[in-house]
Amino acid sequence: MEEEIEREGKTILIVDDEPSIRDILKYNLGREGYKIIEAADGISAVNIATEQKPDLILLDIMLPKLDGLSVCKRIKNSYHVPILILTAKDTEIDKILGLELGADDYITKPFSVRELVARVKANLRKVEIISNNSRKTVEPSIEEKKKESKIIVGDLELDLDKFEVKVRGEVIDLTLREFEVLKFLASQPEQVVTRETLLEKVWGYEYYGDIRTVDVTVRRIREKIEKDTSIPKILITKRGVGYYIASK
Repeated sequence: MEEEIEREGKTILIVDDEPSIRDILKYNLGREGYKIIEAADGISAVNIATEQKPDLILLDIMLPKLDGLSVCKRIKNSYHVPILILTAKDTEIDKILGLELGADDYITKPFSVRELVARVKANLRKVEIISNNSRKTVEPSIEEKKKESKIIVGDLELDLDKFEVKVRGEVIDLTLREFEVLKFLASQPEQVVTRETLLEKVWGYEYYGDIRTVDVTVRRIREKIEKDTSIPKILITKRGVGYYIASK
């Protein structure tokens, strides 16, 4: 019952220039209890998103007036919201660029409605968990609270209350997804985590995910925290296995 109530309070913006696709998504997501708003072009999408601030956006790449990648960038510069890119199967470059511009996930056309709904639920659930955790008011001692709210590994420092990352004392600007990946890895330094595990624990699903999503996100993080991405010292790859955070 609680999950149903939460869904009824969530608004999803569907951005696609094809009315048939919007209708399919609106019908199926509406059945799940979500409130749906729509946009048929890129300019309208940006305006609606910044004015109404939906809880999640389904965003097509090929749009009139302003392409989906530009829409993604503008919205992410305005406020934090999970964005799922809708893209054709043969446009791998669009998927990668979408993720690099701050999109949280992507799904290829033609898509399974069941898969898309699962992705929507997973991304909204992740945001809800983070939001709930940030609202909890536990009252340990001040020193205990400071210790619990921070993860420090070598030159890396994560402030879990502020969702802030510092490397060698300098604040680094990460997306929410990038922060969650880094947090998961930093909470268990020197322990190699597989891409599949990251996909399940951070993105919130295991079957529908694309491993490429993890690799692109890790690459983005490295570009922000490493002095030399060709010789990473913080976020390390264990070839053929996964990734880990070095403790020294």
